[in-house]
Amino acid sequence: MMLFALLTSGIFMFISLAIGILLIVAMWRIFSKAGKPGWASLIPFYNTYVMLTIAGKPGWWLVLFFIPIVNLVISILALVALAKTFGKGGGFVVGLIFLPIIFWPILAFDSSKYTAPIAA
Repeated sequence: MMLFALLTSGIFMFISLAIGILLIVAMWRIFSKAGKPGWASLIPFYNTYVMLTIAGKPGWWLVLFFIPIVNLVISILALVALAKTFGKGGGFVVGLIFLPIIFWPILAFDSSKYTAPIAA
């Protein structure tokens, strides 16, 4: 029984690590496509700030991520803006929200081009 638990947890940890690395590589590639340094995807909070700037949102929105419920709304608005900068629509945003393991790598490795957001 103990061996089964160890084996199961080991497999789970391996899969989690693989998914984490995939998403880091995808974010690195998205940053590079947008002309930002890829290493910024490795630094907590700074990667969110860079993602907001890529999406054309103000950097101070980072503070809003610390407010419960508000952070969900801000995340969705940022993802909508991010998808628009790469020429994607609302359906792609739904994919980014509910199936990030699939849609972040698609955004990173497809042929879409980054277009800087228009300043308001």
